Amino acid sequence: QVQLVETGGGLVQTGGSLRLSCAAPPRTFSTYTMGWFRRAPGKERQFVAAINWSDRRTMYADSVKGRFTISRDNANSIVYLQMGDLKPEDTAVYYCAASAATFTLLSMKDVRYDTWGQGTQVTVSS
Repeated sequence: QVQLVETGGGLVQTGGSLRLSCAAPPRTFSTYTMGWFRRAPGKERQFVAAINWSDRRTMYADSVKGRFTISRDNANSIVYLQMGDLKPEDTAVYYCAASAATFTLLSMKDVRYDTWGQGTQVTVSS
């Protein structure tokens, strides 16, 4: 089973930036769709972004389009989430996830993902 480890969370002011990283074992990482999800207090887990393993196609939730960028470094088995223009409503625990399924619009669904990291807290102060 793929093991994922997220880093990079923290406290930032409104309008600030953070970069989250997610490291995975090299042997399987390169063929997986990678995604980021988040869960705010009292809310359900929400899709944020996903990236295909081969051609690096991406998709984003409407709420983060133009502010967040997902990328991956297959050589080092790391996926990133660069977050900019952060808002208080971005406050959540952010989770990295890996999916062996083909990259499609269904990659926005958390049920498509086989393995999850432990999460990293992002707090945006107003």
